[in-house]
Amino acid sequence: MRLQYRLPIQMPRALASLLQESDIVYTARDYGGFEKVGSLGHTLPAEDSRIAAEPGDVMLYQGGQIVIFYGSNTWSYTRLGRIEGYSSAELAALLGTGDMQVRLSLQED
Repeated sequence: MRLQYRLPIQMPRALASLLQESDIVYTARDYGGFEKVGSLGHTLPAEDSRIAAEPGDVMLYQGGQIVIFYGSNTWSYTRLGRIEGYSSAELAALLGTGDMQVRLSLQED
């Protein structure tokens, strides 16, 4: 199944620069029963702060991993954006179990 979602993102400049060169595709894996996380293959400058992440939040973790939450967790992250309009159960169902491919790209309106 292919899921596409337009996400207004609070993007660090380094991530924007990478995306101007090309799309980023990474594998996201389930972790802890509350998130999908995957390595970008790059380390970006982070502005981490202790955040109570909720379902739908999209965060940068330790500068090199992107986390999509379908549950809740409190940790140090850099906020990137939020997927709106889905409950925790709906997000978990949409994201599925196991690995998934995620593509990040810039799209201008």
